[in-house]
Amino acid sequence: NASVFYPNPTELATAQDWDSILNTNLRAPFFLLQACLPALRDGAGSVVNLIDIYSERPLPQHPLYSASKAGLAALTKSWAKDLAPSVRVNGVSPGAILWPEGEGKLDSNHRQAILEKTPLARTGTPEDIADTIAFLLCDAPFITGQILPVDGGRSLNM
Repeated sequence: NASVFYPNPTELATAQDWDSILNTNLRAPFFLLQACLPALRDGAGSVVNLIDIYSERPLPQHPLYSASKAGLAALTKSWAKDLAPSVRVNGVSPGAILWPEGEGKLDSNHRQAILEKTPLARTGTPEDIADTIAFLLCDAPFITGQILPVDGGRSLNM
């Protein structure tokens, strides 16, 4: 569930940006699952991928990131079909949990605008994501192929 996230407008994106973002956000999960597949099948395993709400509603100036997460969403649903019934595969799409730092840092006005579009009017916590993942892994044996937004309702207003 590692991820690379930074702005890369189409006109400025490089092959290195493509490789960095797509390799981390899409290629790595594919080959990790492939390597773990025998153990997952033997143990009736479950996989939860971290997607992003921007997989369905792309973030401006982030075409590679949005595409990589949309690809991971498609892989999640494909694997749910292909690996059933021995392996369940789901996803979690976080909204604003931790504000980005460094190059993608948001100013306080941008942060406030995001919170104003979030019905629960706050950022989520890492525990919100962890609890949802634990639910999907441990307490949801009849759920597969689903991507749950954990975003305080923000995706309702995007």
